[in-house]
Amino acid sequence: MKINIINGPNLNLLGKREPEIYGSETFVSFFERLSKLYPQLDLNYFQSNSEGAIIDKLHDIGFSSDGIILNAGAYSHTSLAIADAIKAIPSPVVEVHISNVFARESYRHHSWLSANCAGVIVGCGMEGYQLAIEFFRMRDQQG
Repeated sequence: MKINIINGPNLNLLGKREPEIYGSETFVSFFERLSKLYPQLDLNYFQSNSEGAIIDKLHDIGFSSDGIILNAGAYSHTSLAIADAIKAIPSPVVEVHISNVFARESYRHHSWLSANCAGVIVGCGMEGYQLAIEFFRMRDQQG
C-alpha cells in the first residue's frame, strides 16, 4: 500500500515554530517513527512552501497512490487551485491539521480543500497523520 504525505508552507519548521501549538518534534523525526511503525507500507513524504509545487506533486502521485495525507497549512484556507487539484485526481486525500483550527483565528475555520477530501482530521497533533494512515488501512481491508 502506497501512502504519500504532503506538507505545505511553514511545516518544514515543525519543532521550532510555535511549539506551544505544534509541539517540539520535527516532522522528519516523526516520519521516521511512522516508517518504523508501518514497515509494510510504502510511505513517502514531500514538503513545499510553494503552492505550485504542492499542485504538481498532487498531479504526479494522484493517479498511483492508495492514499494521500495533505496538510496544506494556510493554503487550506486560501487555495482554490489545490482544491481543484484534489478534485482532479482519483487517489483519496485526507486533510490533516495538527492544531485545532476551529479554536484559532476565524479565517482558519473554513477550508477550500475539505469538500474534495475523503476525510478531515483536526487538532490531534502529529498523531493526526497516523489516524489518516489507519483510515486508509481500514478502507483497504474493506476492499
